[in-house]
Amino acid sequence: MRGLRVVARRARTPNAATVIRLIASWCLSYPDDEVLGRVDLMRAALEEQDDPRATEPLRQIVDHLDGGEPDTLRRSYIELFDLSKRHTLYLSYWSDGDTRRRGTSLGEFKQAYRDSGFLVDLHGELPDHLPVVLEFSARADPVRGVELLEKHRAALELIRFALLDAGSPYAGALGAVCATLPSPSPPDRATAMAMCAPAPTETVGLEPFDPRLLPIDPTRA
Repeated sequence: MRGLRVVARRARTPNAATVIRLIASWCLSYPDDEVLGRVDLMRAALEEQDDPRATEPLRQIVDHLDGGEPDTLRRSYIELFDLSKRHTLYLSYWSDGDTRRRGTSLGEFKQAYRDSGFLVDLHGELPDHLPVVLEFSARADPVRGVELLEKHRAALELIRFALLDAGSPYAGALGAVCATLPSPSPPDRATAMAMCAPAPTETVGLEPFDPRLLPIDPTRA
């Protein structure tokens, strides 16, 4: 499954923001049986929160998960998030694209997880996958987790705008997460894009030309 990934070594008392981020993590995860089995738990947890900016959008997603046919929910999730980079949940892709620089960004996520003192099981996902980052922020290290989310705030906002354009209920999860962060959301997509680094053009695996790598001409040896 693509749900729980963080194994706590010590108890941590959740606050409202961490509860919202944990529920958003589950809502944005692949809707397998375990995630769908948490619908009642998520709904009960949201009833205990008092910030409608975050709770109302998440309630809509929970209702969407509760009322949908499982196979249809799963197909739709794959089409939305896995088959289109327009809505990808891999945060560093939005700033780094498929470049060498992305490896450095992924390393920063891994280092944050190692430094937390928690076991973070990625279950085959890259460390910048948003549900992983959200659960890390909720269950392991809220301070470092918020730092990661704020550093990649432009990605969060661009995903949100893309999902809004698609008319997807999942957009509410991004809005709820952004409502828990200390900085305000940008007013429009152009502002969010300006927060991002310039789009990279380098391609992974592209090496600079080195004439010493040309085959040796035996007639000139």
